[in-house]
This record gives sequence, C-alpha cells and structure tokens, in this order.
Amino acid sequence: MNKIDDINIEIQHIQQQMQEYLQIHWRLFLAEGIFFIFLGLCAIVIPQFFTVAIVVFLGWILLFGGIVHVSRAFVFANMPGFGWWLFMGVLQVIVGYLFITKPVAGALTLTMLMTVFFALEGVAKISLALMMRPLANWGFILFSGITALVFALIIWISWSESAQWLLGLFLGINMIFLGWSLVKISLHHKAQ
Repeated sequence: MNKIDDINIEIQHIQQQMQEYLQIHWRLFLAEGIFFIFLGLCAIVIPQFFTVAIVVFLGWILLFGGIVHVSRAFVFANMPGFGWWLFMGVLQVIVGYLFITKPVAGALTLTMLMTVFFALEGVAKISLALMMRPLANWGFILFSGITALVFALIIWISWSESAQWLLGLFLGINMIFLGWSLVKISLHHKAQ
C-alpha cells in the first residue's frame, strides 16, 4: 500500500465515524441548527445592536483579562519577562476600556478582524466539506464556507461605510447558513 491508499483509508474511517456520530446525535445537531437560525434572525433584525453588543462584550473580556495579566505581573515581578507580561496586560486593559467606552470605533476595528475571521472560517468549512464529500448534504457546508469567503470580500470592500451594521448583519446571515446546514444534515441522518 502506498501513502495515498493509507490516506484514503483514513479518510473513509473518519467519514464512517462522522456518519455514526451524526446518526446517534442527530437531535443535538438539529437543536443546535435551530438555535443558530434563531440567533441569526435576531442579528439580522437588529444588526446595529449585535455589532455594538459584540464590541462591548469583547471589551469587558479584554478588560478583565488585562487586569489578571497586570496583577500576575506584579505578583511575579522578579520573573523574567516581567515587562512583557505587564505590557500585554496594560494593552488588554486599554483596548478593553476603549471598546467599552467607544464601541463605534471598536466596531471599525472588529469589522476588519471579522474579515479575517470569515476568510479563515470559510477555508475551514470548505476543507471540512471536502472531507465529508461522499456523505449526504456535504454541499451545504461547502456553500456555507463559500458564503463566508464572500462575506470577507464584501466587508473588505465596504469596511469604512458600513462597519456599524454590517458586522451584525453578516454574523446573522452566517449563523443562519450554519444553522440551516446543521438542520439539513441532522434531518437526513434521522431518517437512517
């Protein structure tokens, strides 16, 4: 056997495991799909709210994380790299504070980061879809990956004009596609 045969056997094994898991746990995937569709619809109806909520939520996470970094840096002040630990903590505190107090400016920054997220997520979904390829409904995951790449391109092109609402809208659309994919896959595996 050569390496390609070994890889094909491994892929078939992974696909068989994935199919068995989907058949056993189809209800969980169905519930997850419905949940993502609901969240996606909420984000589409009020995209400005979701955009600001994402920025503020991330701001609080960064602020608290930065406080922990700074505290630890002072507790271990003699540790090599003290300055770098302190710098990282102070940077997190500052960025977190700015996201909380200036969510619109934070939305501009996060929208650019979401461009990277959608691009990487698109590549990951396309890769996963190609791994699932012989299984039923694998094309829905592929479609979801392609839409994520298209979203990344659209955000990149219209970044400064639409950052206040585009992030929430695209996040909602992306969640609906993911939810729809999970619902279709789960219902297919229910029947088997």
